[in-house]
Amino acid sequence: MIEALKKHGNDPWDVLIIGGGATGLGAAVEAASRGYSTILVEQHDFAKGTSSRSTKLVHGGVRYLQQGDIGLVLEALHERGLLKKNAPHLVRNQAFIIPNYEWWNGPFYTIGMKVYDAMAGKLGLGPSLHISKEETMKAIPNLKEEGLRGGVIYHDGQFDDARLAVNLAQTAVNNGGVVMNYMKVTGLLKSPDQLVLGVEVIDMETDESYKIYAKSVINATGVFADSILRMDDPEAPRSILPSQGVHIILEREFLQGDSAIMIPKTADGRVLFAVPWHKKVVVGTTDTLVKKESLEPRALEEEIKFILQTAGAYLTKKPTRKDVKSIFAGLRPLAVPGKGKETKEISRGHKIIVSLSGMITVIGGKWTTYRKMGEDTIDKAIMIGNLPETVSVSKDLSIHGAVNHFDPDDPLYIYGTDKRFLLQLIEQRPELGKQLHRALPFIRAEVVWAATAEMARTVEDVLARRARALFLDARASIEMAPEVAALLSFELKKTNDWQLNQVEEYTKLAKGYILE
Repeated sequence: MIEALKKHGNDPWDVLIIGGGATGLGAAVEAASRGYSTILVEQHDFAKGTSSRSTKLVHGGVRYLQQGDIGLVLEALHERGLLKKNAPHLVRNQAFIIPNYEWWNGPFYTIGMKVYDAMAGKLGLGPSLHISKEETMKAIPNLKEEGLRGGVIYHDGQFDDARLAVNLAQTAVNNGGVVMNYMKVTGLLKSPDQLVLGVEVIDMETDESYKIYAKSVINATGVFADSILRMDDPEAPRSILPSQGVHIILEREFLQGDSAIMIPKTADGRVLFAVPWHKKVVVGTTDTLVKKESLEPRALEEEIKFILQTAGAYLTKKPTRKDVKSIFAGLRPLAVPGKGKETKEISRGHKIIVSLSGMITVIGGKWTTYRKMGEDTIDKAIMIGNLPETVSVSKDLSIHGAVNHFDPDDPLYIYGTDKRFLLQLIEQRPELGKQLHRALPFIRAEVVWAATAEMARTVEDVLARRARALFLDARASIEMAPEVAALLSFELKKTNDWQLNQVEEYTKLAKGYILE
């Protein structure tokens, strides 16, 4: 990728994107697949921020339906269907049950979910039904039975967020794009009349700096959008309101059966989900305003208590702090709202801002609508950059790795069509078939593949986002770190000191995911 950047020289790229999360990668796939010369730079790793810390749902947003945000729900349900079609190896149909403990809950939620189905149209994943108390208990045997009247079952999508981000980066490259992690924007390049002409970046590994010129510059940095806006205009008003969402990971015994639980009304007015994910359970989320954005946000004590207490009110076995395998927080890049609005009421729709300098900034949005955000953003870039007009092809574009038939019990299924390359690695070097830790299914070949084909540069890149060990069991991931560092060091031709430093840095980071 760096060779491609050097080769391009000072010729302007058609589209330059700052930020390698869902929004930036979606825009990169959109631009590259339409034939524009495309480059994306990310200061850390792809999906390092919010994009690896979601509830792992591809959904229309039942809550937005409740709030009357019909446009967003329609758009998200449509995009959910496209994503399942284009990345079937990462997105699957998940049954959700809303347990009813009040007499009016059944009819109320059944009607609501029927509306949800109707809006999904032919891209729906399955019909919503009202089910009896007995059927509800059969689906989730460890649900609190006392006072239960029945349930409503509906269908939504479930996915692996960081894996999708990696596959989107690969899709952009497959279509001729250049994407680079660990490339930090340090300044904007401007014409005498203050129009943005490109960016200055620094390679975080070598300290080498580059000037990248472009016809259109897109700021897709999520919660960090304001820092880029202020590079452009130091007086720029605040556009982002970071809202924190926290999730905990529990063992599968806390959610028996194959269905997820959706609790539609909690003490803070949000919905709470308990969703099966990689043979564990994700429980969340919260909605807490935070003053400052951070690459490693931390859960607040009241958020931890809220999740444990709310989940405990519905499950026969109440989860405690010591049951938590990992805890993670992500920051939603909400658009600054009108006066008097609470964060949970702010639309998750996206907003595109064009500065006087011509820089395009995308804010808000959610994983489910990443493709539509990319399409809208590139449509704007065509206008701003005076690019030749083209039609979007991303609705029918298969994402890297897409495969329809696979065994969901095979831990390598998430690699889709790339699985064959991992098997080839094991054939050539049988020791790479060995599991890295007894508690998790990840094997050595995944580390080698991450380094050679998925641009992983650090132990964290591998254990947090290529393999999901940090998010599934933080303690086990710390025990895996030395072996991962040794394998990476060999592949990336690093020193022993680098190896030791990596283990130390990763251990320090991962301790923040452990609930003492």
